Amino acid sequence: MTWEVVIGLEVHTQLTTQTKLFSGSSIQYGAEPNTQASLYDLAMPGTLPVFNRAVLDKAILLGLAINAQIAPKTVFERKNYFYPDLPTGYQISQLALPIVQNGHLMVTADDGSEKKIRINRAHMECDAGKSLHDEVYGMTGIDLNRAGTPLLEIVTEPDINSAKEAIQYLRQLHQLVTWLGICDGNMQEGSFRCDANVSVHKPGTPFGTRAEIKNINSFRFIEDAINHEVARQIEIIEAGGEVVQETRLYDPDKNETRSMRTKEEANDYRYFPDPNLLPIVVTEEMIEKVRETLPELPEVLQARLISDYGLSEYDASVLTQSRAMCDYFGQMVANGTDPKMTANWLLGEVSATLNQQGVSIDAFVISADRLAGLLTRIADKTISNSIAKKVFELMLQSSKTADEVIEAEGLKQVTDTGAIEGWVNEVIEKNPKQVEQYKGGQTKLLGFFVGQVMKLSKGKADPAAINALMAEKLQ
Repeated sequence: MTWEVVIGLEVHTQLTTQTKLFSGSSIQYGAEPNTQASLYDLAMPGTLPVFNRAVLDKAILLGLAINAQIAPKTVFERKNYFYPDLPTGYQISQLALPIVQNGHLMVTADDGSEKKIRINRAHMECDAGKSLHDEVYGMTGIDLNRAGTPLLEIVTEPDINSAKEAIQYLRQLHQLVTWLGICDGNMQEGSFRCDANVSVHKPGTPFGTRAEIKNINSFRFIEDAINHEVARQIEIIEAGGEVVQETRLYDPDKNETRSMRTKEEANDYRYFPDPNLLPIVVTEEMIEKVRETLPELPEVLQARLISDYGLSEYDASVLTQSRAMCDYFGQMVANGTDPKMTANWLLGEVSATLNQQGVSIDAFVISADRLAGLLTRIADKTISNSIAKKVFELMLQSSKTADEVIEAEGLKQVTDTGAIEGWVNEVIEKNPKQVEQYKGGQTKLLGFFVGQVMKLSKGKADPAAINALMAEKLQ
């Protein structure tokens, strides 16, 4: 039996402001519980909200990046529900007039075609606090540090038809919000988390009843959760049952979803305009001022890296996963390094080091100028590629430039043909058996001879000169 899958995603992105949406409390992650909650965050009587203008600018920036409409007038409403970590008894959000409407992102569909994923809205809202469960003592504590943290909730239309498409969309959105600098994208800390609305139906029939899977914070778990939920719903329907509209949690340890509560509709939350917050009027002047800060977007830059610098589509796509990495690449090329060599080093040695150290390129100890100096010495044959890796390791341990390391360690490449010829003769003399095999037609042994010379010269001999001399001697 053929089934069609329908998925809509709601992504909560925590914005990179210094303070909360309506108070001056810090949103720094990792503080002691309840040390970043003001009287307003605690819902003390008589306290009033003060709107954080930076949140509006970040919302507009996202809207421009996804080709959306920016609402000329936007309103905050109270979404009423009771939960221990929500001291007000309501969440300040947006329903009727969200700040961003009708945008889109493009993905590759399962059939290989280009597909538009429509973004219905992106609205500003406050995050709730956090419940901390202590299984040892059987108690639950409430941490209100996160209460009032500014979020953009980004909601798609039900245009996604597989877990694979969902992950593509989410990776693109994650790349975009971090590229714009409006979200740090840290999924482990909850800065980028997803709710997935999943339903199934037979082709040609109305959409099925949807279940919402809440607060999934890794791409792998999102994919697993969607696939599990699709299989669960199909199994229920084929057995003659009915899918219940509800909110479910995903358990990655058991790879299953389980019921939390029945799914509420908008009217269950009794939305109404917040009486303490006036409508916000967004002028064209305000939008244009934000537009001036809009960076070159990833897909545009990727095309330029291919056309202007001759990079492969793969290298360009990997580089543009991070705006900071692209900026680093640009600084190196501006220093005169070869673009292809630069990309190779950034995606090779540099990325391996960053992964090993668990840091981003922003925190890399070797500046773009210093690494450019190293690549310059490879290009002018002062050092070989193998020596360059040794220089790189030494540069990681100090603030020295490549030239200073090369000079201090005596690592300049030997290009003197007399010295190289001496090493070539020595290798030929010590390996008579391999010489005979080479002359007997096993020409691949040339690599062996070159390697032996490199070893003898401690990596300092010019590989091109070795190749030429060795091939000549072996004839």
